[in-house]
Amino acid sequence: MTPLPGTLVVGQSGGPTAVINASLAGVIQEAHRHAAVTGIYGMRHGIEGLLAGDLIDLGAEPPDAVELLKRTPSAALGSGRYKLSDDDYARLLGILRRYDVRYFCYIGGNDSADTSHRLAALAAGERYELRVVGIPKTVDNDLVATDHCPGYPSVARWLALSVRDAGLDTEAIGVVDTVKIVETMGRDTGWITAATALARTHDGAAPHLIYLPERPLRRATFLADVARVHRALGHVVIAVCEGQKDEHGRYLSASTAAVDVDRFGHPQLGGAAAVLCAWVSGELGLKARFDKPGTIQRVGAALASPVDVEEAWRVGQAAVAHAAAGASGQMVILEREGNAPYRSRTALVPLEQVANRIRPVPDEFIAAAGNDVTPAFVEYAAPLLGGPLPPYARLRGQAVPPRH
Repeated sequence: MTPLPGTLVVGQSGGPTAVINASLAGVIQEAHRHAAVTGIYGMRHGIEGLLAGDLIDLGAEPPDAVELLKRTPSAALGSGRYKLSDDDYARLLGILRRYDVRYFCYIGGNDSADTSHRLAALAAGERYELRVVGIPKTVDNDLVATDHCPGYPSVARWLALSVRDAGLDTEAIGVVDTVKIVETMGRDTGWITAATALARTHDGAAPHLIYLPERPLRRATFLADVARVHRALGHVVIAVCEGQKDEHGRYLSASTAAVDVDRFGHPQLGGAAAVLCAWVSGELGLKARFDKPGTIQRVGAALASPVDVEEAWRVGQAAVAHAAAGASGQMVILEREGNAPYRSRTALVPLEQVANRIRPVPDEFIAAAGNDVTPAFVEYAAPLLGGPLPPYARLRGQAVPPRH
């Protein structure tokens, strides 16, 4: 492939994560290795920044600062959720020409893949040579074609550790606060909620019930599940997705508040746990509380998975390497090579296969009763944590005989 001289532009889109900046570091560091890349520019707040000409010179950043990006959470360039109009696409080509952009890398999820795909098609139709490669990122883990998405292993580790601690808290104070419900992020799929199963280190460990939006939650069945666990253990910890729906296909949160939508028509959810607490206290007479960590779960760098950090860097690096070699209209994916030890490699798939598509949690990962995950899910997810959870002590609990 003949080298294509020109600048490279990179942006970040959608929800920030603990490792999205590792992908940015991979892009910058690999771009420096290619003489054909004459400049490295960063879009401020995603594609909206490119439209506004709001760019920064990433090539001028000190190497130590770029290296530190690997361990820096959130989106260093600023993120966004801007939906391009037809007029916007028409303007973009002129902006690309003005800055001599020949390499376009976009770090994001389903909507970002659509933006990249349409931009690649526009450039091809106008005979403007532009190499577009998408870089996967989403804590939701719902991109098709890839084994998993950078960002997901870290939110999984964060929740595994946090729910384990919440379970110990509930076990200790269960005589007073009997039921704890943890509401996780998740727009359409239950991948994040499912990860709470990785908190379990022994029989009877939290979470005791896990509900995913891939299965409707029926009120009577849910209350029977809670009552059963409470009879057995005396306390209950439950994980539920913010996007959970009932048997009528309605969001649980819809009974307490209007559901806002973003520019792509995606609902901004929350409140499912509050609804379930009201059911438990109102019908079972058990005291119920909820934890709703919100966006902090997706950017917790202190608990980031080392597997996630390395893979996020690697998909950024691979995107530039493939673009320099002539690839365009593609997205980098991760393919699992083994679990013992865990190994993965990068590959490419056409962006059109990814854009605006969602991968739900498959049936084989969901328990038949719809209130838990299967061992197959644990086998899939556990290696992504990058090592076991730190060990905790458990008292033997040997009783002292009574004295008379």
